[in-house]
Amino acid sequence: MPSALPLADPAPADGLITPGPGAGAVPFGVYVHVPFCRVRCGYCDFNTYTASELRGVRRDDYAGHAVQEIRWAAEVLDRSGVPRRPVSTVFFGGGTPTMLPADDLVMILRAIDDTWGLLPGAEVTTEANPDSVDAESIATLRRGGFTRMSYGMQSAVPHVLATLDRTHDPERVPMVVDLAKQQGLDVSLDLIYSTPGESLDDWRTSLEAALACEPDHVSAYSLIVEEGTAMGRMVARGELPAPDDDLAADMYELADRTLADAGYSWYEVSNWARGDEHASRHNLSYWKGHDWWGVGPGAHSAVAGTRWWNVKHPAAYANRVLSGGSPAAGRETLDADTRYVERVLLAARVRGELATSELGQEARGRVAGLIARGLVDGSAAVRGRIDLTLQGRLLADAVVRELLD
Repeated sequence: MPSALPLADPAPADGLITPGPGAGAVPFGVYVHVPFCRVRCGYCDFNTYTASELRGVRRDDYAGHAVQEIRWAAEVLDRSGVPRRPVSTVFFGGGTPTMLPADDLVMILRAIDDTWGLLPGAEVTTEANPDSVDAESIATLRRGGFTRMSYGMQSAVPHVLATLDRTHDPERVPMVVDLAKQQGLDVSLDLIYSTPGESLDDWRTSLEAALACEPDHVSAYSLIVEEGTAMGRMVARGELPAPDDDLAADMYELADRTLADAGYSWYEVSNWARGDEHASRHNLSYWKGHDWWGVGPGAHSAVAGTRWWNVKHPAAYANRVLSGGSPAAGRETLDADTRYVERVLLAARVRGELATSELGQEARGRVAGLIARGLVDGSAAVRGRIDLTLQGRLLADAVVRELLD
């Protein structure tokens, strides 16, 4: 089942926030959570629901509920005194957003544009499974203003896909990538490695299959076995082996080497692109601490120093937005210490994003030791930036802890 929401302060029914210092000074994006999937993958603890779990609400009504929240959100920010900004990035995630008709996704995007306006050249992405789109739906998305497709490929190896409970035919991936390219869309492929039972050769096969599609962007995430998921229970019972940390490190190194040889550069620990123009601007906005409004059940938002998250079940969400009140379940106000910790935690993962001048005095004193241990790039540090080496990316959490202690 989906993971639990964080514990925090109750969210007020009117949704009003008190803007912190510099409110409105950073770019503004919108995340739309579409919580529907055809089947629940055994490793997933995201806020998603299959048809049998949607009691009390219809999937066909979701787009209207999202539009209702978008219009209400603009009123809340206006009444809170947060300056209006046009939207620089939009990301439809899930779940499987393309479980909705393409026309519904376009309707939600149009509401975002009508409400806030889209910046010229705004990046608009939707996630999709390879079996949830076709030529007609992709063309509809392109005509409606989408600029980018992010396909959940995960693996090209049938037994790995079966362990992950992925149901798509891996041979369909090249076809849907080509369909998106024909429409002039940027294409990203998402991969997962360190699946129980996956070998290094299996992972090499998936990397080579992904690169054969010539995507603009590749994300590669190490599988985390979450408690409460079907896979978590199988690992706990000994029915599946737990992921091996050493093998996962070998897989990461193989990915970085293979992608680099094919002309892709890492810009975040788990992300590679064919040039900076193909990096995910929406995801970079999270790592850089920009503002965003999260639409939909369980969606998280962060605006002007306040963070909140919506109720999780689509039926509870629908009841909230249709009543004209806040769909938020809880919120927190970020103090200066928390903002600093999160800045270092996130920015250190992004190449060239964290300046040594942003670190505290003790942390700056530790940078030389991190360079000596091969975790931070010395030439970048001379230029005043913290860039992780390959070894540093493998030990990114340890590097961050040292910069924060």
